[in-house]
Amino acid sequence: MHDYSALPPFDGVVAMLAAADGGSFTAAADALGLTHGSVSRRIGHLEHWLGTSLFERQARGVRLTPAGQRFAATARRALGLLADSADQWRPRTGRSLVRLSVVPSFARLWLIPRLAELQGDDLAIELTIEHRTSDLDAREADIAIRYGTGPYADVESRLLFGERFVPCASPALAASLGTAATANALIAHPLLHDSNIAPWQSWLAGEGLAYRPRARDRRFEDYDLVLEAAAAGLGIALLRFPTANAWIERGAVAIVSERHVPNPAAHHIVTRRSEDRPAVIEVARRLRAAAALLDSS
Repeated sequence: MHDYSALPPFDGVVAMLAAADGGSFTAAADALGLTHGSVSRRIGHLEHWLGTSLFERQARGVRLTPAGQRFAATARRALGLLADSADQWRPRTGRSLVRLSVVPSFARLWLIPRLAELQGDDLAIELTIEHRTSDLDAREADIAIRYGTGPYADVESRLLFGERFVPCASPALAASLGTAATANALIAHPLLHDSNIAPWQSWLAGEGLAYRPRARDRRFEDYDLVLEAAAAGLGIALLRFPTANAWIERGAVAIVSERHVPNPAAHHIVTRRSEDRPAVIEVARRLRAAAALLDSS
């Protein structure tokens, strides 16, 4: 007979994972329909059972300790096995759930406007929006959209779509520059970018100019904030086409040079190796179908 007293308190495990996902006990309480105090007590009981702290308390929330990260990964794998077993045995009711991990800017710029069509009437896509890379083997997500050059180890990866960079600015600034502005005309204004300056270096190198960030240039952590700054007239940005082509279509920004450079990074659909669940395979297919339409848009 199994010694059930050796198992961790399940409600504490659930509270711990919710707090890890939400970044705070308050977010976990909202997600679970509990009070902040209840979440804190459940996690406290789990920490007592484990004999170690699971979270580092910070000014704006909590973060898993190294021990907490290891335990959370193990817990997710165990819960993933339970979920897979439930999918096999319980009657099918409602829509199949697929968990999709994406970075915030990709979610806002490309995915969310297409989410209703991707789900249809038969599937429910649960988004995990985060900057870190989800561990698919730990069942943190079913599909991840990874942005990079690939290839990716220990997973199945398939290209979703590539990008190219083209300079853009607010409509007012673009009107003064025209659609064929020279590089010297562009660098007379602040250049806007995220943490990666390589795109600007590549674009300006094609014009014979070397680029190093200047005091007047502006950096933003999320790419969609770069576009927001450009639309507000704060400077020149590189638009990632086709990811952000909606910004052009709705007139928020305008192209100021027709010369573009390819983006060495691309968006990839990543799943576990030998993934065979029909719902996951279908969501991946719908994502590729949506991306294929970009070539004709």
